Amino acid sequence: MSENGCQNLKRRDFLGKAGLGAFIAAIFASVGGMLSLAFPRAFPEPSRRYKIGFPGEYRVGEVITPKSRNVFIFRKAEGFYAISAICTHLGCIVKPDGAGFICPCHGSIFDERGAVKAGPAPTPLKWYAMEYAPDGQLVVDEASSVDSGTFFTV
Repeated sequence: MSENGCQNLKRRDFLGKAGLGAFIAAIFASVGGMLSLAFPRAFPEPSRRYKIGFPGEYRVGEVITPKSRNVFIFRKAEGFYAISAICTHLGCIVKPDGAGFICPCHGSIFDERGAVKAGPAPTPLKWYAMEYAPDGQLVVDEASSVDSGTFFTV
């Protein structure tokens, strides 16, 4: 023992212990990296294009909300249209209210075509593109918006 109470460590012993420590750290890092591969970094989202059924399944004047989707499907005499159920103010889900929609969070009011009747929502609800699938079913494409008043005719 030396005067300060520490044991003298030879350079060879120090380098051996440092090498062993680096090896153990590399093993733990490798195992941790391999374990992280078992868990996805991104979770899949539902498709933004989906079928809603055949046109004959809808009656004129009917409003449908597909299960697990934030969209309202309307069938009018002019044709079909799909409106987003997500409020343009802060992203709350609007609820049908008489001849339109109301945001339960902050009170925005929209008419049947998604136009703002009372704020704080700054813009109307989005209209989504619709088309036919090869099997004849209607398809809503939430990734593609259209101008308000654009009907999908049957």
